[in-house]
Amino acid sequence: MSQSPHITDEQERTLELDFVRATENAALNSLPWLGRGDKNAADAAACDAIRGIFDLMECCGTVVIGEGIKDNAPGIFMGSKFGNWTRGSPHFDIAIDPIDGTTNIANGMSNAISVIAASAAEDGNKHSIHHLQSFYAQKLAWGPKVSLAIQRGEVSIGLDDPVEQTLRAMASALGKPVQQLVICLLNRPRHQELVAQIRQSGAALRLITDGDITAALAPAMPDSGIDLYMGIGGSTEAVLTAAALKTLGGEMHTRMWPHNDAERMELLAACGDEELRRIYTSNDLVSGTSALFCATGISDSPLLPGIKTEGSRVITSSILLRAHSRTIRYMRTSHDLSHKNVPLRSKSTTPNPHTTT
Repeated sequence: MSQSPHITDEQERTLELDFVRATENAALNSLPWLGRGDKNAADAAACDAIRGIFDLMECCGTVVIGEGIKDNAPGIFMGSKFGNWTRGSPHFDIAIDPIDGTTNIANGMSNAISVIAASAAEDGNKHSIHHLQSFYAQKLAWGPKVSLAIQRGEVSIGLDDPVEQTLRAMASALGKPVQQLVICLLNRPRHQELVAQIRQSGAALRLITDGDITAALAPAMPDSGIDLYMGIGGSTEAVLTAAALKTLGGEMHTRMWPHNDAERMELLAACGDEELRRIYTSNDLVSGTSALFCATGISDSPLLPGIKTEGSRVITSSILLRAHSRTIRYMRTSHDLSHKNVPLRSKSTTPNPHTTT
């Protein structure tokens, strides 16, 4: 990576609102596809709006975590350049999921959000956001109260611990019986044994169909009703979650999970057995101290309300997290669609020569 100017606190405070505008516009532009049964069209609309905003931003952004490869969606891919790349502008590594929960938005279901995370690139160093090369990853995510108990040495939690042991440690850290714990995971055939073990323990289950960023963040959010997130989900989503947990004070353990023998062999050849077995923490995945995380709700989720329509006005709800200051901002914004112009890359008459499609 080339040398990049150190981002100032003022620059970060200014740019963070542009990141929120990107997720807001992605949500607005994808809204017409809610319940229309076409997840690729919804994703393409979100990507178009995000690119349109970044074409106007004074930054040098490199997408190090993109999406689209897993399901052949029209996504924003790793290596894409965002921002106008004006000399002297701060450099960012960007992780992005234009719509987390594309199946949900296609089916008109809850738990669809637009998400971006960014971290200022360190001068002359490797990327500050780590790319997991697998499609899927094992995850175990908890909130700040559990993190404090671990730091004090009161409990120990590990990705390879038996489920019963993990739930006992969680219950001890939270000061309640295992039977009062609520565990969230994706409703997938690969989780059949995990579901059986959780039910046998007496803990409650909340199964979701899609959108595991909001689910993995839920244990760190007040009044979410979720105590622990576990199971196998998207690797992109794991990195985005890590950026948010750096602000919320929660933690997550993550490891690449090959979904078949062919991918395992590819990963072994690409990164080696030690890397494949490595368990990452949030700081391993997002090492920059200036990490930003923002999301806008499309449909209702445990993290954010979905878009609400009131005549010509549309109400969006967003969250902005800033790791350096541990700031958490909730934003409720009213957009008058009869006057609002959503910048789109596809409709730009002056394409930015510093960006790639």
